[in-house]
Amino acid sequence: MTARARLDAATADLDPPLAVVDLDALDANADDLVRRAGGRPVRVASKSVRCRAVLRRVLARPGFAGVLAYSLAEALWLAGGEDPVSDDVVVGYPSADRSALRRLVADPVLAARVTLVVDSPDHLDLVDAVAAPGRRPPVRVCLDLDASLRAAGGRVHLGVRRSPVHDPAGAAALARAVHDRPGFRLAGLMAYEAQVAGVPDAPPGRPLRALAVRGVQALSMRELARRRAAAVAAVSAVAPLEFVNGGGTGSLERTAADPAVTELAAGSGLYRPTLFDGYRTVRGEPALLFALAVTRRPAPGIVTVAAGGWIASGPPGPDRSPRPVHPAGLRLLGTEGAGEVQTPLRGPGARGLAVGDRVWFRHAKAGEVCEHVDVVHTLAGDRLTGAVPTYRGEGRAFG
Repeated sequence: MTARARLDAATADLDPPLAVVDLDALDANADDLVRRAGGRPVRVASKSVRCRAVLRRVLARPGFAGVLAYSLAEALWLAGGEDPVSDDVVVGYPSADRSALRRLVADPVLAARVTLVVDSPDHLDLVDAVAAPGRRPPVRVCLDLDASLRAAGGRVHLGVRRSPVHDPAGAAALARAVHDRPGFRLAGLMAYEAQVAGVPDAPPGRPLRALAVRGVQALSMRELARRRAAAVAAVSAVAPLEFVNGGGTGSLERTAADPAVTELAAGSGLYRPTLFDGYRTVRGEPALLFALAVTRRPAPGIVTVAAGGWIASGPPGPDRSPRPVHPAGLRLLGTEGAGEVQTPLRGPGARGLAVGDRVWFRHAKAGEVCEHVDVVHTLAGDRLTGAVPTYRGEGRAFG
């Protein structure tokens, strides 16, 4: 049975739009992440999953430990209640959500389970403005070390714009600010090397770019290994660290080779979206696909599906659009692209499609599919095993 026939048969009684998680592929992809991590625990990046049932499934597997959340409100939800998804949640981005901060400091259990990331004393000021040190449990914090590669006296910046803390001296100064301030506990340090983890090193059909990317990435990892080790040493001289977090799906092996790192972070590799097709070391099969229904045949060789404008975040471009994969031989129209209410598709694959048939897509990024559906249907073998709610399906939207 072909992949298309398997998906169509399993979901024959369902109406698109719908999303399916292939549990066999998900489990295999999780195994591959653990293999690539080389013995380091993998903290699951929740923004790349956005489904509590899937997070629980992955965290129950050997090699995974804890969650890297993308908002404080989300972290409180995942860490709260009698049956939390995890009792170890690091918020990967600074928070200015005062209501969420009030909830954090009002609950000693949550305060012990959730760690905030900070890169400035301003973040400490915000917590103190919500609740004075003597009126709250200690707040756990993780320092965010900028992992970008800087050259030409800082005029060249390769990486994302995250923390202003770039050198060991800056990290030590921030560590002292945390350590010396009542009401805070320094727990960890993180450094996300986006220019390595988030940039394909084997883009299809672009061998020269691949060579250039690999060279720059190798240079960046050498520079970061020296700087991160020095920063960890400088911070540890102020206070002991529970963890040093680094990496992403695209850089697990290289980050795991850094002795200063104690744990890795990954999430996208579980679903295997299209942006990871251009990596040498990212293996596995797509585990999350979505289907849209054919609603028109406006011209020979063209069909139109309902909706489809599920564009990935990041710099606008064709690589951020969903990709039709089943049936083969379909592509977006350059003049229209993927639209909010309809998406025309052209190619030989359109010939055999009738109104009511479905087209299966892969998303460019991982968890963002879950912002468009209330449930993901779980597939094992050739049969659906159920449906589990996404964050959206549980009425949760986290900015």
